[in-house]
Amino acid sequence: MRLLSTLLNKLITRGTLHVIDHKGQMHTFAGSPAEPMVTIHIHDPKLYTRLVFKPDIAAAESYMDGTLTFEDGARLLDFLTLMVMNTKNMTKHPIQNLVRRVRKSLKRVHEFNPIAKSQENASHHYDLTEDLYRMFLDTDMQYSCGYFTNPEKDTLEDAQLAKKRRIAAKLDLEDGMSVLDIGCGWGGMGLYLAQVADVKVTGIALAKEQLRVANTRAEEMKLTDRASFEYQDYREVTQKFDRIVSVGMIEHVGAQHLDEYFAAVQNLLKPGGRALIHSIGRQNPPGATNAFIRKYIFPGGYSPSISEAFASVERVGLWVDDCEVWRLHYHYTIMHWLERFLAHWDEARELYDERFCRMWEFYLTGVALGFKYGTNMNFHFILSHLRDDVPITRDYIGKNERALKKRGL
Repeated sequence: MRLLSTLLNKLITRGTLHVIDHKGQMHTFAGSPAEPMVTIHIHDPKLYTRLVFKPDIAAAESYMDGTLTFEDGARLLDFLTLMVMNTKNMTKHPIQNLVRRVRKSLKRVHEFNPIAKSQENASHHYDLTEDLYRMFLDTDMQYSCGYFTNPEKDTLEDAQLAKKRRIAAKLDLEDGMSVLDIGCGWGGMGLYLAQVADVKVTGIALAKEQLRVANTRAEEMKLTDRASFEYQDYREVTQKFDRIVSVGMIEHVGAQHLDEYFAAVQNLLKPGGRALIHSIGRQNPPGATNAFIRKYIFPGGYSPSISEAFASVERVGLWVDDCEVWRLHYHYTIMHWLERFLAHWDEARELYDERFCRMWEFYLTGVALGFKYGTNMNFHFILSHLRDDVPITRDYIGKNERALKKRGL
């Protein structure tokens, strides 16, 4: 407990953490202000050392296994809020600096994503049963950041429709165009684009369960003449398109593959066309993926810093015609997901087990807080071959949004 106490004394400068050790003794680590106040109980003495050397994954696994529990009415959300509020203090501890350097040195290994590995990684997360995702996503199954114009009043469905509308407005679709949706998910974005204009949408993904749902939805909506969804890696596509949309995809590419990804976008885009890239990003310099997220949630994944993405676009020679940064939108989105997931806990446990439910709760809670207290955000790039392929002002975006809204889309 001594080593852990040294870390927590430096870490906790805001709020108060009470730690009950495996012998039942209380240890208090207090900052100013004293609130929030959280009490945890560590049941396994081996956890003391693990929390020092691997705090992110040790905290997650101990919660999943029940060797770290909460007292006095505290919840996981309370505990992680307190820890994330104090995250910047980790740099004051030499062991944590060493851990970060080691993790960053292994970044290329962890994010090596040739086609076969990308297929395996996508299946790990997205081929979980459709029933699980329907428990917490909106009715259109949008598994990416919504766009909240009024966070106090907007429902999750409102925000996801606003996101799709804004993306369609930026794409400025015209009848007869061809559209490639890289990382199409359950098809919601592509089907929306096929509804707002007479375009031909080709969606690609590496998760068979998602593609099954997407194609079933296209049939149910009688849109199979406009939208189809295929099992294909972006590096295998050869057809060229008037528009490319990619929502929440480059987070699965890996930093060392960013040039390959943007080069593919450049190659697949017809002259005069444009691409809309929507991604989670980092406000801070390039880093490494959280160990828990990498092991349990998104193997091979990495959210690039905006500087990494910009540099890659520069190297392949595309124009960034517009960049929009969404800051708190994903926090609001994931908090809706978390609330819905917790409300369906018993059903999720029947599908999987208690440990899985705790893992999923840790994932949603931690990521939501990263968008509130950490350096995570989302960004939109509009990309093209030439500087005048896109209007030189943003006026067309608002005009298109208003027109779509007037049509009830």
